[in-house]
Amino acid sequence: MAEFFEVKNVSMYFSGLKALSDVSFSISKGGVHGLIGPNGSGKTTMFNLISSVYSPTEGEILLNGENLVGLPSHKISAKGITRTFQNIRLFNRMTVEDNIKTAIGSRYKLPILSAILSSPKERRFEREIQEKADSIMEQVGLTQYRNTTAASLPYGRQRVLEIARAWGTDPILILLDEPGAGMNDKDKELLLEIVSLLTKNDVTIMLVEHDMKLVMKVTQHITVLDSGKKIAEGKPADIRVNPDVIKAYLGEEAVVC
Repeated sequence: MAEFFEVKNVSMYFSGLKALSDVSFSISKGGVHGLIGPNGSGKTTMFNLISSVYSPTEGEILLNGENLVGLPSHKISAKGITRTFQNIRLFNRMTVEDNIKTAIGSRYKLPILSAILSSPKERRFEREIQEKADSIMEQVGLTQYRNTTAASLPYGRQRVLEIARAWGTDPILILLDEPGAGMNDKDKELLLEIVSLLTKNDVTIMLVEHDMKLVMKVTQHITVLDSGKKIAEGKPADIRVNPDVIKAYLGEEAVVC
């Protein structure tokens, strides 16, 4: 029986430089899987391969047994994989509500003529999109900001909006790329609540994050990369005391964190 998500013997070369070398890991459905390592270890490259920004030089990337390599990004999204970015990418001039509604609407296929004529089907879709947007905003604490432009939001809420927008696409797997970057402690507590909310709604999460306290709190399993190679994987408690991981990335203080 195939794992929910698998990376098999993936390598990625850029002009002869090996950004990733024969990396394999799997993710079970549900929960949060951490992907950690020092800068330059290949984490963002891995996210770019999964979301089809790049195609691997070697190896396979499988969702429910289906090889995703070679599919364009929009088809990866249609299969239920979406992501956020370390550098926030929102529609800055659009409101919070419209950012989320745009994401939800991307999942609907409506003929142009039907939309122009405002058919019953189109009106039904509009109601469904609005109801779903209202629900997402309420659950992540953005209702009070619905008419605020994305660029005017406090930084932590912009991070929340990016996750909310990703959720609007009906994903089964979300790749969160350093969602805690730049957040204060209060914002990080909200982030933990939202991650928990997503997993309770059957969304599996793959997390790249440098805040190790956050990683240890929220993940159930961790894969560690260093210089493009997998050096360890396991439960957070085991990763925290793994001598190879401590040497490469965490530092001695991680043993007691």
